[in-house]
Amino acid sequence: MAKSKTKIAYLCSACGDDFAKWNGQCPSCKEWGTLSEFKVSTKKSGRRYEPRETKSLTDVLTSDSGIRISTGLKEADRVFGGGLLSGSLILLGGSPGVGKSTLALQICSGINRKALYISAEESEEQVALRAQRLKVKPENLFLSGENELDGIIAHIERIKPELVVIDSIQTVMNSGLDSLPGSPSQIRDCGQRLLEVSKQKNVSILIVGHVTKDGAIAGPKMLEHMVDTVLYMEGDDRYDHRILRAAKNRFGATHEVGIFTMDGNGLHEVANPSEMFLAERSVEIAGTSIFPSLEGTRPILVEVQALVSNANYGTPQRNVNGFDVKRLGMLIAVLEKRIGLAMGTKDVFVNLVGGLRVDDPAADLSILCSIASSTMDKTMGENIVLLGEVGLAGEVRSINRLEQRLVEAATLGFKKAVVPIASVNEKVKNINIELYPVKFVKDAFKVLF
Repeated sequence: MAKSKTKIAYLCSACGDDFAKWNGQCPSCKEWGTLSEFKVSTKKSGRRYEPRETKSLTDVLTSDSGIRISTGLKEADRVFGGGLLSGSLILLGGSPGVGKSTLALQICSGINRKALYISAEESEEQVALRAQRLKVKPENLFLSGENELDGIIAHIERIKPELVVIDSIQTVMNSGLDSLPGSPSQIRDCGQRLLEVSKQKNVSILIVGHVTKDGAIAGPKMLEHMVDTVLYMEGDDRYDHRILRAAKNRFGATHEVGIFTMDGNGLHEVANPSEMFLAERSVEIAGTSIFPSLEGTRPILVEVQALVSNANYGTPQRNVNGFDVKRLGMLIAVLEKRIGLAMGTKDVFVNLVGGLRVDDPAADLSILCSIASSTMDKTMGENIVLLGEVGLAGEVRSINRLEQRLVEAATLGFKKAVVPIASVNEKVKNINIELYPVKFVKDAFKVLF
């Protein structure tokens, strides 16, 4: 019997590409000193490829493969696009301790179907203790501490679950590769094999992934490209709430969010997040305003706070929480050039209360007016909301889904709204809220101040 041969290759720790020979500089990402040696087995894989059968479009449309499976959590179903879809591959990322494993266990319990939880980081006993604390239903839930890929696939073939949770992909390894678990080559190969299993056996697989310091999911970027859905679990130690956000979804709306609160008994849904974010809002204080944000298809009202003070050093500070700092600089420049407020010697601090991060351009008008309110030390009123994208010419540009935002504001008792004149139509006029359509920022200032 011929011996299996191995060859030497070199892997870049920065970008994950491999090369046949060593280089001082990585030819792909141009980093220096990042190539490390590893052995590549030339032994042929013993797997035999079995081609899938061809189906007509009529047969696919009339089958029940497109039926959604409810997770038991309405907030999670919203982010998934109506529930779990059979044969989908889902990637869930988040910082340590944010609640990824807790959410995965609660989903396994809520689907009321056969589920397999692969915990390569913890033993079955540790997972069982957490499940007991979360009051997870033990029926139809199977646990395994397997971390070898072939063993995991064998468990899937034996148990035939409808949902598989891999916690986490960084600890799963393919023994056919000579690299360590968590390396780009291991994550790439294990992700591809799990994708094949998901599609061939029509089973939903939820992969938990760690995140880097930059907040991106660790491992090669192609892992995000091969999955159907990419979810991020966001949270802050200062707050009890957690935000489940869809960054990619082939079967639903992207940028959809689910809001939860977390305690010792697990994650609990928040039916009305606007009330939660506005529970302690400041009233009749200069520098505060209310902005109806739109997260996916859901409007959420957020309090915007701004504080402007004289700069004590040569370079004024521009600090913001929950918004793009470069866009904040643009708004300050518009405020100085088009309105005439001197901001060159002012420190500006902006905070979106509650830890929610907003990248919606419709927040421009609210943030700009809050800065002006703090600068002039004038309040804007208690029951008013501000919406509109601000251009460099000082114009207030149209925004999307104004009707949904205003309906949410009116439901929570707000009486007035400053909106872009280009977005006003008959449907918007029929909402029980007084509108102030504006074309330029200076028109909004006449209404507010």
